[in-house]
Amino acid sequence: MPSDVVAATGEALARRALELDELAPYLAAPPGGRTGPAPTVAGYVSIGGEPATGPLLERLRAAGVRVLLPVLLSDNDLEWALYEGPERLVAAGWGLREPAGERLGPEAVTGADVVLLPGLAVDRSGLRLGRGGGSYDRVLARLERAGAPTSLVVLLYDDEVVQEVPAEPHDRRVHAAVTPSAVHRFAG
Repeated sequence: MPSDVVAATGEALARRALELDELAPYLAAPPGGRTGPAPTVAGYVSIGGEPATGPLLERLRAAGVRVLLPVLLSDNDLEWALYEGPERLVAAGWGLREPAGERLGPEAVTGADVVLLPGLAVDRSGLRLGRGGGSYDRVLARLERAGAPTSLVVLLYDDEVVQEVPAEPHDRRVHAAVTPSAVHRFAG
């Protein structure tokens, strides 16, 4: 995918994602006008031809949302670190960019109100097709074990919402998929 298309798609994706019921309330009140703790969103830094997540991450951070980003461990599990802006991301293995700050551990994601997930596709029932490394399968299992009431949202291109994806018994459904032109909701 050409870089200008990825960038334009990222802007459209950010606008659409910020309309989500799960995210819009966080942006309605200015950071100083909120009561209670800052909301937490676990996101990711897009790579390659994935829809660009930078615009969304920056808008969330600017609104005072606590944004966590994954750090890939040697066993393909993920731990988390606070996103402090694009200038504080460092190159990591597999073409990834990760936060340079303090590591918060794998369990930090269980405090997220919303988890934004990468994917290759999602089907009409909300099953997400990942890259096959199992990193996010572990995250989703961790959230389930913790009983965390987290909204799961996958970010995709329009043509990646498909009729059916291959499924394994351990696969979990997401609540929504956001594409540049639509929000897709899934039952359950």
